[in-house]
Amino acid sequence: MRWDQLGRDDATAALFGTDAVTRRFDTPEFRGITFHEVRARSILNRVPGASRMPFEWTVNPYRGCSHACVYCFARKTHSYLDLDTGHDFDSQIVVKTNAAEVLRRELAAPRWQGEHVAMGTNVDCYQRAEGRYQLMPGILAALRDRANPFSILTKGSLILRDLELLRQAARVTEVSIALSVGFLDGELWRSVEPGTPSPQTRLAVCRTLSENGIPSSVLMAPVLPFLSDSPEQLRATVRAIAAAGAGSVTPLVLHLRPGAREWYMAWLARNHPHLVRRYEAMYAGGSYAPTWYQRRVTRQVHEFAAEFGCGPARRPGFRRAQEQAQTPAADPRAPEAGPERPADPGDTQLTLL
Repeated sequence: MRWDQLGRDDATAALFGTDAVTRRFDTPEFRGITFHEVRARSILNRVPGASRMPFEWTVNPYRGCSHACVYCFARKTHSYLDLDTGHDFDSQIVVKTNAAEVLRRELAAPRWQGEHVAMGTNVDCYQRAEGRYQLMPGILAALRDRANPFSILTKGSLILRDLELLRQAARVTEVSIALSVGFLDGELWRSVEPGTPSPQTRLAVCRTLSENGIPSSVLMAPVLPFLSDSPEQLRATVRAIAAAGAGSVTPLVLHLRPGAREWYMAWLARNHPHLVRRYEAMYAGGSYAPTWYQRRVTRQVHEFAAEFGCGPARRPGFRRAQEQAQTPAADPRAPEAGPERPADPGDTQLTLL
């Protein structure tokens, strides 16, 4: 394999600084994807205090994601780079090549108190680029060496490459892994999550992690209204999650924030035009589905989870978000805060991590 382009150009320098490098790989799995290698000045990202996030610190070694999930809430973050939230988000990947080095320095700082670190909350840290850049082994080793608790949310099967590191970390600190599996339908998966391993592959990853003593659960997300939300579909998905040995299942209904909303609705118009008006009505009030709908889906998932012996999330490393009266506008200098949670509709949507 080889690089078919390597260099510094004016556009890259303007976006990422003069030391940024743009690369394009000529192998089939990276065809059409541009990588922007940058050197981060910091890697521990503090979530704004007034956010509804259930965690305070994140590490995101990548921006943009070749998983190309049409509903991805993180699409808006690419607009801060003067890139579009559609095709550019899927194909213009920012790589923080010194992530592990910077993390070691920040974890060793006297001011750091060993707080929980969440990964995969903005884009997937085990997307395809990780196979080339291998940033996660260094990140995991840094967290292990400081016995710093952490959690990972991923759709990527590549996490199994780092199984031994995860096992080592779990011996000295709290480690929790969640696989994102919203549905089982193969045709829907290929259409809406084209760059990801199959749902069955992700469940197999969950099983392997659990068998190796790594606390593993499933974020059943997103549940897609009118596409993956029938009782029969929900029951089949929960049954498969339980069979994979997940310690818990956490349902999350699709939310459509700006950036993701436009891309998802364009996909819906192409593939399911008869649903466009129903979606417009369901999401007329904002980014989130109505409370009654969230409650119905969550109640059904919890009933099926009880049937199959796989309860809601209650493991170390997972907690409910604290209800906040308001969420301030995002700071464009730190757009990696992760998936915002809606106002709590009661005992409905549990929050991962």
